[in-house]
Amino acid sequence: MEKWDFSINKAADAVWTEGLREIFEYRDLGIKEATKGDYIAHIVKANGKEMKDDVQHWHVHDCTFQFVMVLNGWAEFEYEGEGVRRIEKGDVLNQRPGIKHREIACSKDFEVLEIVSPANFETRIVDAPDSAEAAE
Repeated sequence: MEKWDFSINKAADAVWTEGLREIFEYRDLGIKEATKGDYIAHIVKANGKEMKDDVQHWHVHDCTFQFVMVLNGWAEFEYEGEGVRRIEKGDVLNQRPGIKHREIACSKDFEVLEIVSPANFETRIVDAPDSAEAAE
C-alpha cells in the first residue's frame, strides 16, 4: 500500500466508456492505476440499450472482493444458495468471491458503484447451481 498513489477523479471530468456489457456505460474512477492494480472502482450505469448478454446467464467473477452500492434504480439477481434478490437505490452488496449469480432484470436508470479486487478480474460463464430458482 505504501506504493499506492493519491488520486482524485472529478465528476466534472468524467469519461464514460464501453465495458463488460453493451447495455451499460462505465466510468473508471482512477483507483486501478492508483492502487497498482490491487483494486478497480467504477460507476456502471444503464445506457438505454436493451439486449441479452452473457451476464444474464449464470457466471462468476474471479476476484477476492466485490462491493456494490446501488446509486439509482434497481436490479434483480439470483445468487447461488441465496435465491433471487432485488437491490435498490441505497442498497449495498458484498458479493462473496466465486458465488454463481445472474442478472434477471434491471431498471432503465440502474446505476451502481462497484469496487473489485484485483482490478484485472475475469468473468466466466458457468452451469446453473443446483439451488437455481428462476428459469433462464
